[in-house]
Amino acid sequence: MNTGTVKFFNDSKGYGFIKDDSGQEYFVHVTGLVDEIRQDDRVTYELKEGRKGMNAINVKLAD
Repeated sequence: MNTGTVKFFNDSKGYGFIKDDSGQEYFVHVTGLVDEIRQDDRVTYELKEGRKGMNAINVKLAD
């Protein structure tokens, strides 16, 4: 399980980006969310290959 911080998330468009603890950024779409997220939330997630690179999926708020 990866951990990171929500850098940006647009509720109306349903997507955003997560910056992981090593500095990489990953795209996240609303369909990959388990919990509702907001900017600056700490999250855990898995990665899956998408059309344009790695996408964060199964995104949950970190405990």
